[in-house]
Amino acid sequence: MTWDMRMRNNMFRRLPVERATGRLYGGRHRLRVVYRTRDLVVLGLGVMIGSGIFKIAGEQAAATAGPGVLVSFLIAGGVCLLVALAYAELSSIIPVAGSAYSFSYVAFGEVWAWIVGWALVLELLLAASVLARVWSLYATQALNGFSVPIPGWLGDLIGQQQGPDLFALLILLLVVLMLATGSRMSLKTLWFMVMAKVVVIGLVIATGLRFFSPGNLTPFLPPARPAPEGDHTVLDALLGLAGGGTPEVFGVWGLIAAAPAIAFAYIGFDLIATASEETEDAPRKVPRGILTALITAVVLYAAVAVALVGMVGMDGFAALDPDKLLIAAAFDSVGAGAMGKVVDVGVVLALTTVILVVLISLTRVIFSMSRDGLLPRPLASMSRYRVPSRATLLAGGAAVVTSQTIDVLTLEQLVVMGTLFAFLFVPAAVLVLRQSQPDLHRPFKVPAASLTAMLTMFAVGWLMVNLKVQTWGYFAVWMAAGVLLYLVYGRRKSQMRLLLDEPPPGPPAAVLPAAPPPGGGPPAGPPPPGAAAYPPGVEPVGTYPAPEPYGTGPWPGDPRPGPVNPESPYPTGRYSAGRQPGGQFAADPATPGDPHPHGPDPYGSDPYGPDPYGSDPYGSDPYGPGPHEGRPPQDGERQEPPPGGRHRR
Repeated sequence: MTWDMRMRNNMFRRLPVERATGRLYGGRHRLRVVYRTRDLVVLGLGVMIGSGIFKIAGEQAAATAGPGVLVSFLIAGGVCLLVALAYAELSSIIPVAGSAYSFSYVAFGEVWAWIVGWALVLELLLAASVLARVWSLYATQALNGFSVPIPGWLGDLIGQQQGPDLFALLILLLVVLMLATGSRMSLKTLWFMVMAKVVVIGLVIATGLRFFSPGNLTPFLPPARPAPEGDHTVLDALLGLAGGGTPEVFGVWGLIAAAPAIAFAYIGFDLIATASEETEDAPRKVPRGILTALITAVVLYAAVAVALVGMVGMDGFAALDPDKLLIAAAFDSVGAGAMGKVVDVGVVLALTTVILVVLISLTRVIFSMSRDGLLPRPLASMSRYRVPSRATLLAGGAAVVTSQTIDVLTLEQLVVMGTLFAFLFVPAAVLVLRQSQPDLHRPFKVPAASLTAMLTMFAVGWLMVNLKVQTWGYFAVWMAAGVLLYLVYGRRKSQMRLLLDEPPPGPPAAVLPAAPPPGGGPPAGPPPPGAAAYPPGVEPVGTYPAPEPYGTGPWPGDPRPGPVNPESPYPTGRYSAGRQPGGQFAADPATPGDPHPHGPDPYGSDPYGPDPYGSDPYGSDPYGPGPHEGRPPQDGERQEPPPGGRHRR
């Protein structure tokens, strides 16, 4: 078996960086550029700040850590910051829609990329379904809080924890409709709702600090005690096997044990990376967006925790009304019940933004996997709205079915498991690429990469062993089904395999024609068959030039007439998107704001208009200047001709 055949059949074949960044995917697979740095921050806050910000501090203070939960918030934020640094570096190298899936494809190979992508699909699909159910519960509670009458027949169809739920169905359909008809509309909606819930959070903090009492923060570390009986985590099982120890709450151990639960609330900053292909100057702006959004979320969570714990205290949480949202019940206990209605509105807005961002991310992961052929290729097609509408409809439809037929609220930890599994691969990919491709240009670099990456993987592993044993079992079943699907479908349909199937293009050998007449040039007409061949590239005097391997026209801007080779491999072979017979590309209707009003870029190297990431063959920066950084040559600076000859626009 030749090397090419072994590589073609190898499940560990790696995706080259230049292909991962979209330069060869063709015009119909381009995502429209809609995000700026501040949009990415709003995207991150939209998914990280949900209903958890209004309850997680009280829950962990009452059950696990006491007032020391304030330190737990900082520990969890530090762990997530380590992961965010790894995401920032890889996003600056590979700014594409697939996020951790694409990073793994470049660093580890195809089968590992599929496994990570399959875990992301589990995370995002279940998250959308769970959040729709929780949205229905809180929307129903908000209606009751405002004394809105609900008909009896409707009361059995909303606010249900399992079975058909009308509110969960409607919110998913509304979000899918917005996403399938254009990202700009959903972005404006996201801005409005995120700003509204930040205002609500500001009111919660300001009101809580009015009732702040330093005595509620003592003792800061309550004495340790055995944890109550319940579902065991993997860590509990390991401790039991190692020395027969029992898990504890409160004390130093409780302070550390609360950190994993709080870290789960921060999860979502990674979804910013899925918007890379839709971001202007993504190698620089996506890392900024990830880190800014995470730090902002940590500050807001910690501020709410200080206000809530200082207002009620550890012992006060046990006396709160269990039928109300925890923070609303806390305000009732201090005589500020009007804030409960404000919080109800804030929770509904917060959950709406989380559903919106989660479905955007799920769509982009499916789009990226389909573009690579691991899922059906038609899912990667673009609609007239310049968004992957088929992938959006599939993602939304799957979320609707899951939310209406499965008791998803009991599977909430699977969302966390899928996220942490992807988190484990990202710092590992940083290490691998630092070793295998050290010369890649990295606009953002992880400081002390080796030490930071190892510490990050240890911290993520710590979070994973704090999940239930049952959750690990469900996750193993899902991943086994995913590996089977890859072996049956993805391995055979992979675009990398099809690309390796194509023979590399090369000029045909020059041939020796009949002798020219005395005193004349080369004879007219084609060379006679059977003429002696010369090595490739050798062209003795009197011979015909080697035929043009890509045809002689008519390409855009090529004045020379002549036939076109219908099987021309230029630029990406017969599998390039948008290809028509004759080596030309399908016309792309002009769209307002489209950087190519006359059709798609036939060379696949310009997915965003002016290519901010394209390699600079004359300098050390492979991304070249940004889209607004062009300048004329300075005095004494040589003007280089553009590469590509007549095939360069």
